[in-house]
Amino acid sequence: MLQRTDATQSSGPPGSLEAASLTQSRAGVSNSFDPTFEIQGRPVGPGHPCYIVAEAGSNHNRDLGIARELIDVAANAGADAVKFQTYTGANLYSSKTPRFGYIKDERSPRELIDAIALPREWQEELMSHAESRGIHFFSTPFDHDAVDSLAKLGVGVLKIASFELVDLQLIRKAASVGVPLILSTGMATYGEVEDALGAIARTENRAVALLRCASLYPAPPQIMNLRAMATLRQAFGVPVGLSDHTEGVAMAAAAAALEANVYEKHFTLDRSMEGPDHSFALEPEELGAAVAAIRDVESALGSGRLQGPSEAESKEMFTLGRRSLVATQDIPAGTLITAEMLVAKRPGYGIAPKHLELVVGRRASVDIESDDVITWEMV
Repeated sequence: MLQRTDATQSSGPPGSLEAASLTQSRAGVSNSFDPTFEIQGRPVGPGHPCYIVAEAGSNHNRDLGIARELIDVAANAGADAVKFQTYTGANLYSSKTPRFGYIKDERSPRELIDAIALPREWQEELMSHAESRGIHFFSTPFDHDAVDSLAKLGVGVLKIASFELVDLQLIRKAASVGVPLILSTGMATYGEVEDALGAIARTENRAVALLRCASLYPAPPQIMNLRAMATLRQAFGVPVGLSDHTEGVAMAAAAAALEANVYEKHFTLDRSMEGPDHSFALEPEELGAAVAAIRDVESALGSGRLQGPSEAESKEMFTLGRRSLVATQDIPAGTLITAEMLVAKRPGYGIAPKHLELVVGRRASVDIESDDVITWEMV
């Protein structure tokens, strides 16, 4: 999707929401929203698996067969949802918008958008195909008509892109549909996020997630600021996650390690295809790897408690891999045991090495052979 890469947006009157602090943000809207919510029965939030969104975007290349195949790829990868984008050039860009330097195309932004836009009449068929594959279908609306068409379709969630975060009328319109909203916050200040949440809070919608995002395509790792996910969670009390425009799958694992509740990543059938979003997107096997990385990290995080061996470890490793006291020589019954007669070796089902001083000075109650594992019954 074409996005603006400069920072020339007017920020409003001096001294306005640009000066909003973390404390003010929390006092304003953080209590207005649910800490967890459901998307078509799937819980999203702390304590639940990360909701993984495979972002098809414009990578269908206006080919219905490719669009259906993208849904298949997302489903096969194990993503929770596949997302497209719903826009028109005229509703998204002024005819006087300059061309983007990072896109090697002579067409104006409006012309290029129209050339890659998803035909809205496809949405019903694509949603039906997604349902048949057991994956959620939704889209990012970029105008009010797009919101209406997706609401009529019955999608279970809507996404607001980073650059639309300042369009409070569009956000309020989307919130009024009554399904959860996912908001990307690329380049946003606290005040702008608070404005967006405030627009939602004026509706009856209480289901919102916020995504940290770096608004470059591709985004270099050094501007990702993944810790901002925790800041958003603390500031606004809603599920948080990452909209990832980096190359590769490293950020997927990192987001999971930081307990992201939502993760979104562009994907394509082939990065060599023509179009503005293919080059930085994941190919099918990579998308599967990203999903697997998230699930592996989630399962690895654990409770944080130090509670001894796991069930798997206790089968062999705990008893055979640890150390216990072992005889260094034959010790006949009745012999007074000295420290030189003992050494710490594996396995670990005998007396623990920390009890060496309790064993030294005792007498052997049975004949002990060299390399025998010492147990309490032997002394």
